[in-house]
Amino acid sequence: MAKNYGFLVCILVMVLDIVAGILGIQAEIAQNKVKDLKMWVFECRDPSYEAFKLGLAASILLAFAHAITHLLGGCICMRSKEECQRATANRQLAVAFLIFSWIVLAIAFSLLILGALANSRSRESCGISNRRFLSIGGILCFIHGLFTIGYYVSVTATRREEKRQGNPIVDHT
Repeated sequence: MAKNYGFLVCILVMVLDIVAGILGIQAEIAQNKVKDLKMWVFECRDPSYEAFKLGLAASILLAFAHAITHLLGGCICMRSKEECQRATANRQLAVAFLIFSWIVLAIAFSLLILGALANSRSRESCGISNRRFLSIGGILCFIHGLFTIGYYVSVTATRREEKRQGNPIVDHT
């Protein structure tokens, strides 16, 4: 008898992405509490160690949520145009969610890391204003959660479909 743990995986991934998003936004709030001098697009400000810790934690949770979804969901791919045309709707949806989840991960992770690194220096830094990196990265964590849950659900549905039909296009083991 196969165990159906998909619901728990979805809840776990969504909680991780929500916590990562909240941490990213909290990091932005902590960063905004430090003193700064702003002139046009340039600013000089002291780094916030609290923002560094929160931004780093958010990026780790985001990566962890992504890894859980894609390791437990498995890999799904289409190697040719012909395979794409004869694929089921669930399979096509899984591939679309796969692509979008990787794109959102790359952008959100980059923004969170850039925001955290901007706060890692032990001295005051001056340069082009880099505000909103942490909050935008945090918001993208929420979007990432939606795409990864969509991927997991559609890839699970694809597996069940192919098992019922008895002719999987690609072996998922």
